[in-house]
Amino acid sequence: MLRIYSQSLGCAKTRVDTERLLGSLGPVLTVDDPLEADLVFLNTCAFISPAVQESVQTILELVDDLSEMPKGRRPFFAVAGCLPGRYGIGDLSSEVPEVDLWLHTDDIDSWAEQLCKALKLEKPAPGRLLSTGPSYAWLKIGEGCRHNCSFCAIPSIRGQYTSESPEKLVTEASSLIADGVKELILVAQDVTAYGTDFGKDPRFLLEKLLQLDGLERLRLLYLYPGGLSNDLLKFLSEAGKPFVPYFDMPLQHAHPDILRKMGRPFSGNPQEAVDRIRKWFPEAALRTTMMVGFPGETDEHFRTLMDFVEKNRFHHMGVFAYQPEDGTEAAEMDGQLEDGIKEWRKDTLMELQSGISEDILSQYEGQRLDILVDEASDEWPGLHTGRAWFQAPEVDGITYVSGPGVEAGAMVEADITETREYDLIALA
Repeated sequence: MLRIYSQSLGCAKTRVDTERLLGSLGPVLTVDDPLEADLVFLNTCAFISPAVQESVQTILELVDDLSEMPKGRRPFFAVAGCLPGRYGIGDLSSEVPEVDLWLHTDDIDSWAEQLCKALKLEKPAPGRLLSTGPSYAWLKIGEGCRHNCSFCAIPSIRGQYTSESPEKLVTEASSLIADGVKELILVAQDVTAYGTDFGKDPRFLLEKLLQLDGLERLRLLYLYPGGLSNDLLKFLSEAGKPFVPYFDMPLQHAHPDILRKMGRPFSGNPQEAVDRIRKWFPEAALRTTMMVGFPGETDEHFRTLMDFVEKNRFHHMGVFAYQPEDGTEAAEMDGQLEDGIKEWRKDTLMELQSGISEDILSQYEGQRLDILVDEASDEWPGLHTGRAWFQAPEVDGITYVSGPGVEAGAMVEADITETREYDLIALA
């Protein structure tokens, strides 16, 4: 049996690529030590400079670890994903010859075939090796991006948007549910773009997924505001369970001047998008990401952003300080801000959000909620971490839950006994 040590850096989409690849290699045994592996597989991120640095550092650390082994016993080392997608295989292979195989994002459909050929394995077959535990799984429904935001390198790395086959996705989803997964989380660079490349829209896929027996939660991430039309929202409002009224909408900013400079596909009034969701879902949980310190952002622009966040009271919000990325339009713009200003604005906005989050969560104290249990906590025996309907994995806070019937993969009813800034405490 092939022994594999793997790492996925960056977003959930990268994780899905890794899980699909490993699941297609036949029976495998995952190991925690690269020195015990036959195959060391690293899927990289290169979205922003810190991610590039992390990817390079991880490669060098693995090279250093593997150099301790005699050449004849050294594992096969493959590096895939956005790093070779952004910088090309030629330059990377000459700089790091210790990597046996580089896998480019343009060739993602042939990664398994290339690895099987290199390792002299049988022809790959579709599969999925989950790394998220028994409760949830990500379902990547598209590749690439149809937008060309001035700060983003994704289209140059991943290409233009392409939807996954609906038949393939339904088959994959059915298999995951049969294995016990209770929550599916749809991800793409823009989930609202699904189907646009073959004359459909997301409803075409959602109608099929919502009918799957055994699915208890269906969550959508990365929803572009322009794609959240009244038609789509009406459809979702009528869908009922297992759809979760949780909307992750990466707005990036609130001032139209900055949005236009960013090249966002909606550069008018982002308030309209928020109001449209709350018209159909008054109790919706909203999540967003904001970017501060974009070139030319003034104190007035930042104040508009602060006022917008204070008014709209998002359940969850991530804040990023702008980083100029090589090859992007924004990196060449005038008005680049000092790092100190960017970091101050980031901290100030997050301080505002932390108070909003704490206040929103306090309203759940005393309520009885369904908690999907993800895994055991190492804080003390019997304690687990899980999530209420308004908490997505990895990006939001968590619920600490204990009591009868609490185990990884279970959906339990629990009383919320305490609330914190980002997390909940519950007793089943």
